[in-house]
Amino acid sequence: MLAIKSYNCVRCGNDFASQTALKHHFQAKHIGRVYCDKCGIEVLREKLKEHEQIVHYKDKHNLSCEHPYWDEPLQREDRFVASEMSVACRMCGRVFGTIHSREQHERQEHHFTASQRARMSTAFSPDSILDHTSPQLLQKFMETYLRPEMGFVRMACAGEVEKLIDLIQECCPIAVTRLIKGGSYFKGTDTRNWSDIDVVIFSSSFMSLDDCKEKISYVLCGLENNLKKSVMTNRILMEKKASVSLRFQFKCFKDLHIHHFDVLVCYDLLGSIPSQDVKRSLYRHLYNCGDDIKIQLYSISLLQYQVDFVKVSTVGVKDLIRLVKHWFKTSLAKPTEANRFRRLPSSYAMELITIYVWQLAGKPIFFSFVQGLRAVLKFLTFCFGSSKPHFQCL
Repeated sequence: MLAIKSYNCVRCGNDFASQTALKHHFQAKHIGRVYCDKCGIEVLREKLKEHEQIVHYKDKHNLSCEHPYWDEPLQREDRFVASEMSVACRMCGRVFGTIHSREQHERQEHHFTASQRARMSTAFSPDSILDHTSPQLLQKFMETYLRPEMGFVRMACAGEVEKLIDLIQECCPIAVTRLIKGGSYFKGTDTRNWSDIDVVIFSSSFMSLDDCKEKISYVLCGLENNLKKSVMTNRILMEKKASVSLRFQFKCFKDLHIHHFDVLVCYDLLGSIPSQDVKRSLYRHLYNCGDDIKIQLYSISLLQYQVDFVKVSTVGVKDLIRLVKHWFKTSLAKPTEANRFRRLPSSYAMELITIYVWQLAGKPIFFSFVQGLRAVLKFLTFCFGSSKPHFQCL
């Protein structure tokens, strides 16, 4: 039997049975309140100055001679260290005796302010799958909110995507030898509100992988400029470029939804029909490579195999992947620099983990989404913790 999951309030440490209860508690007890830097008590934001004048004016006067170190950050933390509770910094993992000492550290070392804490604590999604505890509710949630619409809308969407991919091929400033399409859209794991598409362009213009590494930035800039001058420029919203890809959002059929594109260019290491020796050689180079850019370029060459592996999964497994991705996007902190210690694996890694857990369960054709999601979360807990996993049938 699994222990009942509890939801912990980061402000006061109280536990609640559901996210909804935690949200109501936070709104009733903590919204509009801030911590006093001197005593750690929560007070209304507009009464903070009044609290300091009434409570701490006399204390400050008495302590000015007796404790001249009061305003030194490290000494102030020692003042609040207690044995009642051990809490860790949400940025670097350092352990403190109390919540107040932890938050003092977060403000001073990571510039993690009260407003950021409030935004993180109240960022509960109205479509959180963790509130759907029965298989029937989870199944209905999947069909209503996650599974993409089929029929005419899907067909029109496919036509728009293919037109843009043809345009990308035409706008590419170098010769296109081969083009591979990937991402959740082509693997069949996209959701109604989220779809990512990877387009990999292999070109004979690159003489080697090192040559590709040197020229890739120039090629992507040329492609970006050509797309901005194209007939679809009004439907393309450029994003910040990554090291080996051009990223943008594409407004699809009648602007009803958006596809997130990653366009990558690479030297064709494998070719259209690679031999086993060529594949083994690529795996060896990838395993021994210490260059981050080259690792990404090696991985790009394996995109077709990634697509084929996920694409052949059953409908039930793809729906489970959608549930895991939705949990991944709505229940965790955004992958910003401030949350660099709170990140989980990439979207593709989550797909592989879900398929692997399904295989461990004996590849059942029919299974409960509740049990499947639980098995995936237990596997993630094992990967990031120390407890031994217990795999059960889905």
